[in-house]
Amino acid sequence: MLASGSPHKLVEFRRLFLGSPVRILPATEVASPPKVAETGATFLQNARLKAVVYALACRAWCLADDSGLAVDALGGAPGVRSARYAGPDASDHARNAKLLAALADVPDARRSARFRCAVALATPDGSVVYTAIRSCEGRIAPAPRGGQGFGYDPLFIVGTGDRTMAELTPDEKNRVSHRGKAARAARHFLEERLATPPSN
Repeated sequence: MLASGSPHKLVEFRRLFLGSPVRILPATEVASPPKVAETGATFLQNARLKAVVYALACRAWCLADDSGLAVDALGGAPGVRSARYAGPDASDHARNAKLLAALADVPDARRSARFRCAVALATPDGSVVYTAIRSCEGRIAPAPRGGQGFGYDPLFIVGTGDRTMAELTPDEKNRVSHRGKAARAARHFLEERLATPPSN
């Protein structure tokens, strides 16, 4: 089960598990999505929290992620508060507008940033059996570009190139993104577990 209520994340994770014997299902198929207080100080702490709460609620294996944007010129902000950067109910547009305002006087050479993603896998009894953290380096564009993706994707120029994450195709994004890298690590772990005969 995917420990998230985000339809965007469900689409991304399902695409990343195409061809795998592991199927990614929405938690809503077996339970009402539980409320999880993301009180962790790091992405990994929040991913672990979500994995455990969802696993216990669904009584199933659960894969959780917590991810966000860290901008060097802002001391690593928005960081773990990426989704709440402009308030708890703010839109992607509002968060992007606040980020651009915070960087209004920052020159391009100092707009380095990275997306980070932590994933955690929990078993039905709430035991966390795997975690991974992956990142994608880039910089913040002066204005949003592109119609793909969500969140801060329209502002994040990938690597040393000139395209934002929102200008990449879904397959291109999955190859280079923080979530793509972290999901592939979790997929590898799960497929190895499936391929290993249980001990007597």
